[in-house]
Amino acid sequence: MIAACPPLDTNSAYCNLLQCTDFADSCIVAERGGEMVGWVSGYRPPAASDKFFVWQVAVSSAARGQRLAGRMIEALLARPQQAGVTHLTTTITQDNHASWGLFEGLARRWGASIDKSARFERNRHFAGAHATEWQTCIGPLQTPAHS
Repeated sequence: MIAACPPLDTNSAYCNLLQCTDFADSCIVAERGGEMVGWVSGYRPPAASDKFFVWQVAVSSAARGQRLAGRMIEALLARPQQAGVTHLTTTITQDNHASWGLFEGLARRWGASIDKSARFERNRHFAGAHATEWQTCIGPLQTPAHS
């Protein structure tokens, strides 16, 4: 699923299997007709348990334009395991317009502010080989599960 949804970085199958097992409470899959059409993985950072970090969001081309990504994120946040989460965070490269649209849209829908700052910089952290990853934080959350 990840490889079929550029510009996501492909990770090893082992990494994705660990996410699905060790972090099953913070991952979600959407299926249609027995086929996977969506995936969101995330976790609660140990040093910031009031935050939910979205690691990857993938939606197949057949399911785009239906707010599936946002609905999967909202379903994750509504799980009892996410009680106490007050902010949604992620990192996004500047050119990932789909992700910016998703997270800016969630902030608007939830009536929450969205803040952006460089987290991992192109030259400092990636030796020029990868675009800067912008830390994006939405909150405080006012989703139906949190209001």
